[in-house]
Amino acid sequence: MTIHLQRELDKIRHMLLSLGALTENRFKQAIRALNEMDVELAREIIDKDEEIDLKEVQIEEECLKVLALYQPVASDLRFLVVVIKINNDLERIADQAVNIAVRIKTLAGKPAPDFTCDYTPMAEKAGLMLKMSLDAFVRQDDKKAERVRQMDEEVDAMRNNAYDRIKKAISRAPDKAGYLINLFLVSRHLERMADHATNIAEEVIYMRRGEIIRHTETFD
Repeated sequence: MTIHLQRELDKIRHMLLSLGALTENRFKQAIRALNEMDVELAREIIDKDEEIDLKEVQIEEECLKVLALYQPVASDLRFLVVVIKINNDLERIADQAVNIAVRIKTLAGKPAPDFTCDYTPMAEKAGLMLKMSLDAFVRQDDKKAERVRQMDEEVDAMRNNAYDRIKKAISRAPDKAGYLINLFLVSRHLERMADHATNIAEEVIYMRRGEIIRHTETFD
């Protein structure tokens, strides 16, 4: 039974990594669409959301099947619990990419105020966190996962900065409040992406150490 269980676990691992790669690509597409205000690419992201939803369901079903058939214990059980949680976080990251695409559709074609907000550094940081968290999962690297946790505060600070700047812009141009609020919500979606990447990193630490570290402080 051990050999069969290992085959099933390897299959699930490959399925999750495939979903991770697809989610990373969807994230990059959303950022490109944002930078170029590409409405067609935004529509494509929205239309393809179901693809990731279906993969997320398939992975969860595979995990539940293995739990029922093999009743794994110890590290194998932790692995399956972690996969179920990471699987959900990846789907949520893809949802945030869709949310950004929706903002693009809302903003495109409307007269913009005399204000710019460059989200490139924030998007790059969130994208790096996602990449590092998935790499930490593949390599079972809890130290890299810890670094992801520490980076989350940097993204939070970028969101707060965007909020302060946009709040001032609204006070100067209240007639553009709707546009500016949608612009701020982009930063919120990026911040949530980083949060989910942090969740993935925390699950890697749990898988490696057996420690639940959610809601604990991070230190440099």
